[in-house]
Amino acid sequence: MAAHTGLTWHVAEWIVEQGHRPLPAELDRHLRRMTLDAVAGMVASSAGPVSHAVARHAAALYPGDEVTAIGHGRASVLGAALVNGTNGHGIESDEGYTPGSMHPTSVVLPVVFALGQSTGADAARVRVAAAIGMELACRIAAAGHPATRDRHFHNTPLGGVFGAAAAAAVLRGLTVGETANALGIAGSHASGLFEFLGDSAEVKRFHPGKAARDGIAAADLATCGLTGPTTVLEGADGYFAAYAGPVGEAWSPERVRDGLGERWVLLGTYVKPYPCCRHVHGAIDGALALRQEHGIDPSEIEAVRVETFPIAARHNGTGLDTVLQAQLSLPYTVAVALTRGAVTLSDFAADARSDAAVRALMNRVTVTVDPDADAAYPRSGRPARTTVELSDGRTVGTWVQQPYGEPANPLSDAALEEKVRGLCEPVIGEPATKDLIDAVHRFDGLDFLDDVDRAARTRGAN
Repeated sequence: MAAHTGLTWHVAEWIVEQGHRPLPAELDRHLRRMTLDAVAGMVASSAGPVSHAVARHAAALYPGDEVTAIGHGRASVLGAALVNGTNGHGIESDEGYTPGSMHPTSVVLPVVFALGQSTGADAARVRVAAAIGMELACRIAAAGHPATRDRHFHNTPLGGVFGAAAAAAVLRGLTVGETANALGIAGSHASGLFEFLGDSAEVKRFHPGKAARDGIAAADLATCGLTGPTTVLEGADGYFAAYAGPVGEAWSPERVRDGLGERWVLLGTYVKPYPCCRHVHGAIDGALALRQEHGIDPSEIEAVRVETFPIAARHNGTGLDTVLQAQLSLPYTVAVALTRGAVTLSDFAADARSDAAVRALMNRVTVTVDPDADAAYPRSGRPARTTVELSDGRTVGTWVQQPYGEPANPLSDAALEEKVRGLCEPVIGEPATKDLIDAVHRFDGLDFLDDVDRAARTRGAN
């Protein structure tokens, strides 16, 4: 197959052509919601130890003061992308795309923030670049999922690096040929292993930052004359062959190509109501619904059964030594929901994780695979059946097909803003949080990045 007729070249042509078109009004509004949600997560994460570790690394290896690394002042383009991408995924609050099991904002927004500031791009162009990058990241992730996850790869950086390169290509004004080369170079940066689960390793948080940095580098290298394989997606030794498997069995080129330029899959992204792994949200929804509907007293619960799809069922650990272990634990989060009637960021703090009542209930939660849920995921939701057995002999249960926050079961604007206030006010205060909400709704520039950075560093110093 000639390079100019393949999938990669087709995508490169779309990137360049789409870069000169305005966004549809519905998508533009959705993008502002995604941005508000993402920046709130970046702000909340910026005060944590992982953010500070990555900021020290970025300052040492990528020194500079061109753009904003939220919570850490000025940085170079690559340094800011690395820090803001890590922050975007730092507390498990970031939105995502269920068919691809990935989080596009954490990878792509740090790219357009850094390059938008450094190039002085107008806000409309920044939003176009963001939409293009995230659309491609979602499509590539969905085309290979769940085969990529079954091969132990983390889809967010894996597919996200292509979205990062695409967004960078738009803001750098690359030609079709340069864009195809940038995608080819990005393919050699695609990486991210799920082995972090075993040790609860914080490198998971770093994955989107790495992909953001590498996507910018891929576009820049292409402009400098470095070539990449312009069949990187579809080639016999390319991305999908390596990470998913044989075409038609493990991945589908149609999921990348179909409707590209006409239908935006990005509109299908969700917003998380709980700061923990999205795979456990259906069970949390079920637990909260049962608690409210039946007035359940946690002390009267004899057993809890959760039946769900296989990837979610893998999140059945009960180790709570770290925040990440708790955020990835279906038994813990369900026990929190049943005990406290909510799941918030504070429920993952050390004192909350040591709560004897929650730990006791967690040990009465069993997790198994449900055939119907298995058949439904990832194309028809992230289902979970939650059943609670009570000491008075009653058994109550519920089935959740689409967790709260999915487009079919969305958070309202008011609920999103409440989430943003809960994440940001402890870090930047109430006035700065209100200003952030207003600024991102307008999205007429990137000044809000400096504003929240100053507020975070000012409060952190006091």
